Amino acid sequence: MCGIAGAVDLTGARRTFPLDRAVAMTRAIEHRGPDAEGIHREPGVFLGARRLSIVDLDGGFQPMANEDGSIWVAFNGELYDDDLLRRDLIAQGHRLHSRCDTEVWVHLFEDYGEGAFRAAKGQFAVSLWDRNHRTVHLARDRVGICPLFYAERDGWLLWGSEIKALLASGLVDPIPDPKGLDSFFNTFSASIRRTCFRDVHLLPPGHFLRVDSESGRKHEITYWDLEFPDAGEERREENVEGLIEEFEGLIRNAVRRRLRGDVPVVSYISGGLDSAIVLGVAGQERGTPLPAFSVALDRAGPDERTKASEAAAGVGSPLTLVEMSKARIAETYPELIAAAEMPVMDTACATLLRLAQSVHQSGYKVALTGEGADEAMAGYPWHRMHAMRDRFKARWGETVPRIGREWFLNRISTDPRARNPRFPVRGARVAQQELYDMLGQSRARVYSESMWSSIDGYSAYGEDMGISHDRFGRWHPLHQSLYLGYKVMLPGLLLAGKGDRVAMNASVETRYPLLDEDVTAFCAGLAPEYKLRGKTDKWLLRQVARRVLPSPIGEKTASRPKEMFRASLSRTFLGPHRPGWVDQLLSPESLLRTGFFDAESVAAEVARRRWFPRVTPRQGGMDLSLTMVVATQLWHHTYCGGGLCDLPTWSAPTLNRADLAIPDASVFGPHAATAASA
Repeated sequence: MCGIAGAVDLTGARRTFPLDRAVAMTRAIEHRGPDAEGIHREPGVFLGARRLSIVDLDGGFQPMANEDGSIWVAFNGELYDDDLLRRDLIAQGHRLHSRCDTEVWVHLFEDYGEGAFRAAKGQFAVSLWDRNHRTVHLARDRVGICPLFYAERDGWLLWGSEIKALLASGLVDPIPDPKGLDSFFNTFSASIRRTCFRDVHLLPPGHFLRVDSESGRKHEITYWDLEFPDAGEERREENVEGLIEEFEGLIRNAVRRRLRGDVPVVSYISGGLDSAIVLGVAGQERGTPLPAFSVALDRAGPDERTKASEAAAGVGSPLTLVEMSKARIAETYPELIAAAEMPVMDTACATLLRLAQSVHQSGYKVALTGEGADEAMAGYPWHRMHAMRDRFKARWGETVPRIGREWFLNRISTDPRARNPRFPVRGARVAQQELYDMLGQSRARVYSESMWSSIDGYSAYGEDMGISHDRFGRWHPLHQSLYLGYKVMLPGLLLAGKGDRVAMNASVETRYPLLDEDVTAFCAGLAPEYKLRGKTDKWLLRQVARRVLPSPIGEKTASRPKEMFRASLSRTFLGPHRPGWVDQLLSPESLLRTGFFDAESVAAEVARRRWFPRVTPRQGGMDLSLTMVVATQLWHHTYCGGGLCDLPTWSAPTLNRADLAIPDASVFGPHAATAASA
């Protein structure tokens, strides 16, 4: 895993991108790749990379080119089928000079063109420069593990693995986008395209962007989307044992592929089902247990250290625990917001930032995680609740649920501007909607009039949500909800604030066996009852756990109910031991300066939350919203000018003459020294 950055001239003038700007962009993401730095510049284009050396430690420097230097690549991620691709390419006459999967890209693009993105399997954000056709292609993996941002300024299209690279160019100003912020206040996740910075875009998962440098034209193209069968046509088998065995085989293959590399691999474990399976299978496939890392919450949420310890001991893995209290979560939050480049409501992300740092400090670069099973196998509590509501409505009709919804939301606020449509996702009411409605309605108690005016009728349920599949309405309701999870919370929170951004901030690559392409396709095709059976979520995965984990831990793990990993929310920031910077961020002066929130309303809700922390519809919604208010103010302070509190702000790296002494691949040729040690 690495970090990439680049720029292409859209004017057709073939201008040379300034070296100081190029180096500033790559230096801004040095944490993503502390092992090496590479720059390629030629008239009209620049490619840059920061390298985290994992495969072919001595020969995998970037950017790389094909044999004649006509195609160049800078790549962030891993191709897990690169051995097969490599054999095919060599059979077709290509000469490969390294063992690194980066080099596979240029030859794959030579042979398949834009079909290369469909042929590639893994986690990736990749930039490809085709000199002969004067085009740049930017592409992102299917589910959105690796991020890729871009912006257009002064006739340049700039891109980077993080927004920091764009800001460091000196061409992109950090101006807030209220519509991008509104997505968080509706779904607690980033949208698939819009960021919190005006005119800074995120390439959606499963898409590539074709850029013609001569004409300046850009085309965004979908090369992959998740497919579910039509309702009633899902896969069902009389021999359930055969399905369990097939599922186990796919998981084993996915884990085996993600153990590749020239550095040791470790695994996260929470004590739950998904991570225990990944840890257990990884040890079996490698032939020796992997080191395990876990978070222990000290009166800051459900503490799973006992379960994690049992699971690790059950498979023979040594366990490292990272203890997190409310105070340490609050202490970590400014660093989290700086890493994420967006507001983050889920305080558990702060614990994972410290967990990744522990992995790095222990001398490791790669960690497996169990993320993805809840999306594939209906593991979240809202799926069970939605199934119960459907059974109720089938027997008693929709009148009672509709009246109950209105009563619930009216307890939060009666402001119609905050009310979402009853069926906002392509005419469907998905399982997540009750939570989204509560969060969205709470906006009425914190938004300022200027914030409402800035949004100007914008809906987070529009194009930015990415629910555009033309067969969506033909799927089973459970699969509609799962699709929304893959599109919204998975890339917008779990793979961002809980995944790439906190892990790569510590120079750690996280890998996701349960998001493997074959695993995802298998689960999507299954009938709903293999996922949610009565009150039992992830039913088929639980059967796999009984097969692959040793007794008695296998049975205990398979029988445990799902418990979401979460840490304390607003009590962390609004309780009696809150940090001083919270009061500074929520002061009338700071709230007036950003203009997003109503100072009087926020003060009233903060006081109410401190004095009346009982569970009510209003208090439940405000617990989420006030955490988001703090996070948004902190984000604005960090990136948009400071002045809101005493915490430091982010700034682009300062360069000197020695920083610009980087070997330039355009000078030395396609296989010469294209990188220098950082």
